[in-house]
Amino acid sequence: MSGAVGREPVFPTRQSLGIMKSKLKGAEIGHSLLKRKSEALTKYRAEITRRIDEAKQKMGRVMQIAAFSLAEVSYAVGGDIGYQIQESAKQARFRVRAKHENVSGVFLPQFESHTETAINDFGLTGLGKGGQQIQRCRETYARAVETLVELASLQTAFLILDEVIKVVNRRVSASEHVIIPRTENTIKYINSELDELDREEFYRLKKVSGKKQRDVAEADAEILAARQKAAEKEAANNTPAVAAPSTGDTDAPDVLGEQEDNDVIF
Repeated sequence: MSGAVGREPVFPTRQSLGIMKSKLKGAEIGHSLLKRKSEALTKYRAEITRRIDEAKQKMGRVMQIAAFSLAEVSYAVGGDIGYQIQESAKQARFRVRAKHENVSGVFLPQFESHTETAINDFGLTGLGKGGQQIQRCRETYARAVETLVELASLQTAFLILDEVIKVVNRRVSASEHVIIPRTENTIKYINSELDELDREEFYRLKKVSGKKQRDVAEADAEILAARQKAAEKEAANNTPAVAAPSTGDTDAPDVLGEQEDNDVIF
């Protein structure tokens, strides 16, 4: 029995044995499910890591193109149009929606970007000059923001998955190295105690059976001795008595005998 793991403080009975066996079965099933969950989440995290790498590379290319596009706008317009755009924009045209994705019981946030086509507060910007460059710059930065939203969604999901995988792995380790061995040691302890009780019960029954056999033998011996004593007494009573010697005339008739008397004639 492992001293480091120990056992549950239970009373060794048949009912406790059944409870511990049920607990062991549940722990093994839970360990298997947690193991599968950890493997699924780890695989999904690897997929998210690959997508994050692709999104970062795409983000670098898009931001490079956007920077060149902004330089073209500054060259074509001949000044800073940021103040004009800020004053013209009243509502956000680029918006983000959030939803959740269920991955093996873990809800991961996902951000989706969409553009409101009905809102175009600075549609007349660049009407005088540089309109095409401004339009291309706006489209380029819209793609950059979409890539940024995608990257933010992937990185958020990665952080959540990393924390969940750590928790699941701790539970798997605890179930594998603490809960299951502790339950198994408890079952071994209960079985050993029940076996000891069975041996004690068998020894007790053996002693009781021997005592009963001795009592029966003594009772049979007493009955046999009583029968022998009664037989000896009956034999002594049935022995014939010895005849006493006669003191009178041997020819004297027996008055009380069975012979017939002579008739008396008057």
